[in-house]
This record gives sequence, C-alpha cells and structure tokens, in this order.
Amino acid sequence: MVRDATAPLSPSSPKLKLNVALGLLVGLALGFGLAVLREVLDTRVRSDADVAKVTAASVIGTIGWDDDAKKHPLIVQTDPHSHRSEAFRRLRTNLQFLDIADRPQSIVVTSSVPGEGKSTTTINVAISLADAGSRVCLIDADLRRPSVSKYMGLEGGVGLTTVLIGRATVEDVIQPWGNGYLHVLPAGQIPPNPSELLGSQAMAALLEKLTTRYDIVLLDTAPLLPVTDAAILSKLTGGALVVVSADVLRRNQLTESIGALETVGARILGIVINKQVRTKSSSYAYYDYTSHEALASHTPTARRGSRSARKQAETPAVVRQPALRSNASEGIAGMWPGEPLTGGTPEVLPRR
Repeated sequence: MVRDATAPLSPSSPKLKLNVALGLLVGLALGFGLAVLREVLDTRVRSDADVAKVTAASVIGTIGWDDDAKKHPLIVQTDPHSHRSEAFRRLRTNLQFLDIADRPQSIVVTSSVPGEGKSTTTINVAISLADAGSRVCLIDADLRRPSVSKYMGLEGGVGLTTVLIGRATVEDVIQPWGNGYLHVLPAGQIPPNPSELLGSQAMAALLEKLTTRYDIVLLDTAPLLPVTDAAILSKLTGGALVVVSADVLRRNQLTESIGALETVGARILGIVINKQVRTKSSSYAYYDYTSHEALASHTPTARRGSRSARKQAETPAVVRQPALRSNASEGIAGMWPGEPLTGGTPEVLPRR
C-alpha cells in the first residue's frame, strides 16, 4: 500500500452544472426538431403565403373567423358594421376592379371540399354587390346539396332545374330579394344527372340570357374534389372564385382543385381565404373603427331592447318581397327599381 485513500469533499456524480447545460442543449435541439417536423408535416392552408406555395392565383379576399357565423350566415344584412361584413365589402371591391379590360359577367364560386363556406360567401358577396347598386343574379347551381334558398328564406321547390328541363321560364321562378337589385334563382328539385344538366346547351343559353340582363351573375356550385360540376360550369362562365377554409384545407387538396380547373381551361379569378383566425399582425381589418351608434346597439341593454327587431331582421326575406306573377306574359314589374325584368327586347346593361 502506497498511501491511505482520502475521503472526497464533494460528490463526483452527478455534475449539476454539466447536466443542466446538456439538458438545455438537448431540449433546444428536440424543440427545434419537433417544430421543423410539425411545419413539414402540417400542410394546412392558413395564410396568403401558404396559397402562394400552391398557385399563382391571387388572394382577393380574407374573411375572419367568427364564432357566431353559423347563427348569422347573412352577416352583411344582420350586422353590417361587423368585421366580417367589411371583409365581404372589400371582396366586392376587389371583384369590381378585377381585370377591368375583360371583366367577367358570370362567376362560379366553389371550394375544394364541403364545409368551407362557399354558399355563405356567395350570398354575402351578392348582397354587397346589390347594396352598391349592381344588378345581381344569384343562381344556386349546387344541384346536389342546395342551400341558398334555405339561407335566404326563399321557395326552393322550383328553380334552375325546372328551367333547364323546359317546364318553366326563368321569369316564372326567379325571385327578388332585399332592395330589388338582387334576384335569386334557387336550385329547384334535385335531379339524377346534375353534371349533364349543368353542362347542357340549355344551361349555356340561360347564362347567355342572364348576363345580358344583369351586371353580374354569381353561381354557387358544388365542391371541386367530390364532383365535376364546378369545373364544367367554370368553362361556361367568366371564371371561378375558389373559397379556402383556413386551418381545414390542405395544400395537396388545393393543388388538386386548381388542377381540376386548369384541366378544363377555366379562368381562375382568385382565392378567398375564409374563417381565418385573427392575429395582431395579420391585417388592418381587425382594427375597430365602428360608429358610436353601432357600438351602442351592441350593448346588453340595447340587445335586450332590440330583440324583436333582430328577429325581424333574421326573418327570411321572402316575406318582405312583392308577390311574383305566375303568368310570364304579363311580365314581372318592379322586380328591381326602375325597370322590369321582362317586356320587349332586353336591354344590354353597361358593365359597372
């Protein structure tokens, strides 16, 4: 034995400082790796940048998320001072200035999958255009799950399919709504062959007739991925507007939808991002600039006092519209201010 062993004054293991440093480094590496992996695997569309990764089509409108959207689908009418109403007005403005040299008079509004809000988007845009003085024809061309008549409180038993099979004229079944500048053509009875009807010569002739009498014709159609109805109609019209639901649709689904439109040679007018979650840096649209009267109407006292008025506003608008005449030869006078829909040779309206 050379010498006696001495007892250590401190433990040789664990080394606290070294272990803490190694833990921090490993934790940062794992967190960064998980973030990168999540970014790579999560392909949901959330913003304009995500859309730009898929298509060169411009985002011409962004509609924010609203928890009460399902309760108030016609937000432009029920709450005209809300953020979503202003978003629809900006979308209306962008549509009006879209390609001024070759402005489309008929637009198909579609989406990739069901539940993205294409129908409510189409209706609110139509109401916004009518409020601005444009003569608008809204057609429910979703012959599989029609919803326009339900949302707008109109009779949907007769409509587009009735006209296409020759059992009625468009003057018999079209219905005025709101201030008279908006006319709605419901889907009618659900046919066994929607794609064939929408791609028929009767549909092409109907669109040609309506585009000469209205400033703009909006068509709510079925989603692109499940069926081909929207792609067929996009070829017959001036172009397609694709509604994308944020945090729901994935980039590969949007790629397939854009490809379906490009395959038939349809014109893609733009993308509308719907249900986008509000962020502080996303847009100036989320700053509040509401009038004091509008703010006062949203106080609890005002809401209780105006409950009956709100119910009247949410009542289907069909009860406030003038009665339609069943005889087409008599014309439908007063369907919009200043001029009947029928009677004599239709006047070609100037583009707005």
